[in-house]
Amino acid sequence: MSLDPSYLEYPKRRHGYDHDLYPWSRLSDRPPVRWPGDRSVAVWVCVSLESFPLTPSDKPFRAPGHMQTPYPDYRHYTSRDYGTRVGFYRLLDAFAQAGVTVSVAANGAVAERFPRVVRDTVAAGHEIIAHSTDMNGTIATGLDEAEERALIDRSLDALEMVAGTRPKGWLSIARSQSWNTLGLLKQAGLTYCCDWVNDELPYRFNNGLIDLPLNHELSDRQIIATQQQSSDSWAQQIEDAFDWLAAEAAANHGGRMLPIHLTPYIMGLPYRIGAVEALLERLAARPEAWFAPGRTIVETWAEQQ
Repeated sequence: MSLDPSYLEYPKRRHGYDHDLYPWSRLSDRPPVRWPGDRSVAVWVCVSLESFPLTPSDKPFRAPGHMQTPYPDYRHYTSRDYGTRVGFYRLLDAFAQAGVTVSVAANGAVAERFPRVVRDTVAAGHEIIAHSTDMNGTIATGLDEAEERALIDRSLDALEMVAGTRPKGWLSIARSQSWNTLGLLKQAGLTYCCDWVNDELPYRFNNGLIDLPLNHELSDRQIIATQQQSSDSWAQQIEDAFDWLAAEAAANHGGRMLPIHLTPYIMGLPYRIGAVEALLERLAARPEAWFAPGRTIVETWAEQQ
């Protein structure tokens, strides 16, 4: 039995991608990026500050880290709540001790329910970026476009009400988007998103929105919660990545970027926070390191394009 000829027909078969969202680009072919102070590695710390409803929603999917046992799942609920009550403040202290400024990706519900946390973040000089409404606010294909637009607006409105400024960055839950997300983020006035992980420098979508890649492979959730490795192993892998990027930047005469994704209820525990403090101290002492929030990295990159 022969194949129907239409089976081999695909209108997007061509050089490059099967979409028109952004062009393919090899990192080594781009003009070199220079970070302030002639530093070669931009270190971007991004903290996920999450509000988990006691009863999860599975539509369009259940968010990573959500409740797991029959409800009410107080064990997992309170372990997540530990992040906003205790763990996040340990991270704020660690950032102050190292003298670094970070991005905090907050659910809108954090601003509504725990406004003190957002105010303390802003008072410490850190950037607030939007991270949906709460951990039931997932996005995927099949979500009605009007509903997705309303979700984005509610998140931005809630954070602006408490932080005093409207976020410029967006991180989707599980980095998941629908076919409409990029356009809706642009329409909402956002400058950048952090969902696409296919690079180590920012790049621009065809609609003008910028992607600031937040690679998940070095996240605490991936290394510690999923792979069950130690906090010391996590810190060593971060430093290994920094060493490689610094050497690559020197060889290619252009800047690189290292994202560090932290979760307060994971890294804020008393037997892990020491690893965070020590890592930040060591990296901050490196002459190649430039710590900056996402907004500043994106602005610095965009000025050179």
